[in-house]
Amino acid sequence: MTPTPAVGKDTMHQDPPPLTTTTVTVAYAGGDERRGPVTMGQANMIRCILRDDPTHINIHDVWPVPEGTTSAAVTDALRALAVRHEGLRTTFPHPPGAAPVDQVVSSEGTFTVTVLDHAELPGDPAEYAESVARAARAGRFALEREFPVRITLLTVAGQPAYVALAFSHAVADGSAMAILREEFAELLAGKELPGLTSLPPVDLAAVEASPAGLRKSEASLRYWERILRTGPQEMFAEPRGRRPGTDEEARQLTLRSHRGGRALAGAARRTGHPEATVLMAAWCALVAHRAGQDSCVTAVPSANRFHARVARSVTTTSQDALLHLDVRVETFDALVTRTWGAVLNAYRHSQFDSVRLWEMIGRVTAERGSHFGRDVVFNDVSALPAPLLGTDAQERDDAEQELTWGPPQALPTRLLAFTYRTAPQLHISLWAAPSVFTPEEAEGFLSGLVLLLEAAAAGDVPMEALAEVTGVRPAERGPDWLRVDGCWVSPDAVCETLGRAVGGLPVWVAEEPGPSGTAEGAPGTGSHLTAYIARGATALTPEEAHRALTALIPAAGSGVLAPHRYVLVENPPTEPDRSDAWRRLNTIDEGTGRSRQV
Repeated sequence: MTPTPAVGKDTMHQDPPPLTTTTVTVAYAGGDERRGPVTMGQANMIRCILRDDPTHINIHDVWPVPEGTTSAAVTDALRALAVRHEGLRTTFPHPPGAAPVDQVVSSEGTFTVTVLDHAELPGDPAEYAESVARAARAGRFALEREFPVRITLLTVAGQPAYVALAFSHAVADGSAMAILREEFAELLAGKELPGLTSLPPVDLAAVEASPAGLRKSEASLRYWERILRTGPQEMFAEPRGRRPGTDEEARQLTLRSHRGGRALAGAARRTGHPEATVLMAAWCALVAHRAGQDSCVTAVPSANRFHARVARSVTTTSQDALLHLDVRVETFDALVTRTWGAVLNAYRHSQFDSVRLWEMIGRVTAERGSHFGRDVVFNDVSALPAPLLGTDAQERDDAEQELTWGPPQALPTRLLAFTYRTAPQLHISLWAAPSVFTPEEAEGFLSGLVLLLEAAAAGDVPMEALAEVTGVRPAERGPDWLRVDGCWVSPDAVCETLGRAVGGLPVWVAEEPGPSGTAEGAPGTGSHLTAYIARGATALTPEEAHRALTALIPAAGSGVLAPHRYVLVENPPTEPDRSDAWRRLNTIDEGTGRSRQV
């Protein structure tokens, strides 16, 4: 009999204060002084650093210190890493109000280590160290001058126990932190580090600016534009949802499951596909099923280190691979096969000029009358050379399956997952937006993922049986929601938002057949929305109505997509809640409002 999962276990606690706090300044010298353009990944992260809340964009890690290690050995190892990796000696000079375009590598400098000495660490020392590292993420890094790592050494009666670190995302990502963590442990063990095999950031920028690199960027932009023009703009478009750009606070939910690890291995053996592909297929299948979508659009941030020149580079390569996976297949095995090609295609198109990407996103979403949301993020770091965030310490739990709740954090997405390990336990942390997932639904989602893998290990699973197999139910929208232009849309929400956009003028939004004249597939699939506006004595045009609406969409409720056609009349009909009454009125002006037909 399978043991009952420990559902809802809470890991939050109060931590005792340290006895003393000391700041140690560490000097380093070595390497060449260099200057060059920023990489595409750096430019992408710098844009976020200058715009977003630091607690969202800064990243952190915890490095255990072996018993018997001295504080001097810890600082020596940290100094050696700074000398070894140009990314840690990099700053980004820029005038106020402008984004950096260059990076400067220093040959010498200093950094500080804050030493927190304790009589003893709390009952869960690893979790305490995690909380210290997470707290250090607060506060924006001064890109032009600050050492890009905030370092805290936790000691017990002077004996080092953990190093808690917060990194500027301009110089490191999850893979870089894992590389540094591994090398730190090897230095403390007295091992000699091998020579560097991947490019430092300045050289990587030169490769990206080469003709081949520029062609790759152009191809990536075309790939993204196809998805933005045709894919769903919100994965979780439903009555209780919020717009993708609206941050929420979500608590971390962690699954540790030996059942899941065995099931994933079994499904991979049976299907003949890598475990990573099977897990991605299961994730996309369950996300699309829960969202009631025909496809899953998910960002895959750790996808762009598959080339040797960046595999072990200590820099940030954080540029999303954007996976758009059509889940309209009969069986899970067919989806796994489709996932393999779709993932490779996404990986190939994960290097791009981020400034041009965001310009394109702005242009396309304005033309389509939408707001693309980075709703779903799946970050599989299980293949990295060293575990992240104390994962090895957490591996101590031998429970067949356990779900534990951790601390909250601001969530700029609707669903974020980190896969830390796939064997011997499946170890996934999930942050699910409370607006679309109750705590019970979040727990059910991760449990359902394990159930799907177990079923896939035993045999092929019909896609129509996902609810029965996993216990996860699709979103409930009601009959007034329509699928328009590949998106779930609420005409009532569109009508309310458009009315506000045009200053309270009478508005009516109706579903009408698309250009083919027939609605194909599911109800509403081939239909379009037409907005009727009684403009009265105003000089409103379709273009002005469209611009005003698209300006409100990012902060509007879920399910808002601009109509395909705006029809302007003088006065509303006597029966303003009937489409045929609006259609009988004399038209003053009409048009798409869009600068490009989509």
